Amino acid sequence: MKLYYSPGACSLAPHIILLESRLPFDLERVHLPSRMTASGKNYLGINPHGYVPTLEIEDGTYMTEVPVIMQYIADCVPDLALAPKGGTRQRYELLSWLNFISSEIHKGFGPLFADDTPIHYKPSVKDRLRKRFEHVESCLSRAPYLLGGDFSIADAHLWVMIKWTRMVGIDLDRWAALVAFEQKVRGRPSVQQALQIEGVDW
Repeated sequence: MKLYYSPGACSLAPHIILLESRLPFDLERVHLPSRMTASGKNYLGINPHGYVPTLEIEDGTYMTEVPVIMQYIADCVPDLALAPKGGTRQRYELLSWLNFISSEIHKGFGPLFADDTPIHYKPSVKDRLRKRFEHVESCLSRAPYLLGGDFSIADAHLWVMIKWTRMVGIDLDRWAALVAFEQKVRGRPSVQQALQIEGVDW
């Protein structure tokens, strides 16, 4: 497998899960402004959307979107329980979290990273994100991870989103459970290794 990534982007979440899986994989960095890969390929020929991540799998085809890529990796190593078994109620709980993080949090950062977003609009975007994180705080106050007592692929995605808050000036320090979660996940060897490989100083 090969993961196309950009340092500190949402591709960090599947990078962490690949390391958790202990499966063999390669990495190729993408320069997002030019849409060129480190080996000189036009990235638009790999992912026509132009964003990361993309996972090249064993048959030479490509897989996109963070939640899909992470589920694929987790299902390759079912004994590690990075995702509940398909068809179970717990798997649907995972899907609920993955969809919430993708649509309500991840996508919500878009206007804050866009150069053409009017300045007067950004405070309302931040307020919406704070409300989403407040919901996550209430859940994490009852359990250490999103699905209960064990780390899952949803936690990797959430952790990257928490780190993004510092980049856009959203202070989450008032939420003790989120702070504890961030520190706990940061301590995982897979997270430390991914940060070191990507050269991200978080």
